[in-house]
Amino acid sequence: MKPLLVLLVTSLIALLVIFFVKNQWNFTLAARIGMAAMLVFTAIGHFAFTKGMVLMMPEFLPYKQPLVYATGVLELIAAIGLLVPATTTLTGWFLLIFFLLLLPANIKAAVEHIDYQKATYDGSGSYYLWFRIPLQVLFMVWVYMCAISHALQ
Repeated sequence: MKPLLVLLVTSLIALLVIFFVKNQWNFTLAARIGMAAMLVFTAIGHFAFTKGMVLMMPEFLPYKQPLVYATGVLELIAAIGLLVPATTTLTGWFLLIFFLLLLPANIKAAVEHIDYQKATYDGSGSYYLWFRIPLQVLFMVWVYMCAISHALQ
């Protein structure tokens, strides 16, 4: 829920600031700024809640802790990439794949009731899954609309 709030509130603030500064509505730039802020927010979680995120990862993956750190760094790089016009489209495609690859970890977290912030098995379970999967889809659509769709026209 927190990443969604960061995404929406930051996008709205960015939209208003862009309007007052440039006297135009630039929805795609505001959406990219919002997604970048959300990615920074979630990247921080990779460093603050590493143990819990390790629990979310599928058993077959080796080097779980370095992978958690690496994905946090990738989110920070993607946040920058969304804001650099020359890399926006490439970053958008990366994020679509990235969000898709995160789904198994979110499903595992729901099935095993993982609370990644506490690194325990007393999380919200299926409620989390019912919210998180549509949220991942929303993130994917958001990225497509603000970072990829204009390049395909």
